Amino acid sequence: MDAKLTLSFDSSVIEKAKEFADARGISLSRLTEYLYRQVTSGSYISIDDFPIADWVNQVADGEAVYKRRSRKSTKDEYYNSRK
Repeated sequence: MDAKLTLSFDSSVIEKAKEFADARGISLSRLTEYLYRQVTSGSYISIDDFPIADWVNQVADGEAVYKRRSRKSTKDEYYNSRK
């Protein structure tokens, strides 16, 4: 069941996100739902631990390139960055 939600964002971020979603044939609502699903599917200590944090920042800053990665590769990358 879908539920409605009202959010407020910087207008330039909204425009970029709309263009991004439109270029991929999805609605902004479904893009937002996908991002929330990714964020809530794991247990994270801080926002910096989200596997999509860098991708979300790229969308906010301009054109993004989405790369599918396994959970293991994301975890390995995280631990290697802390060495």
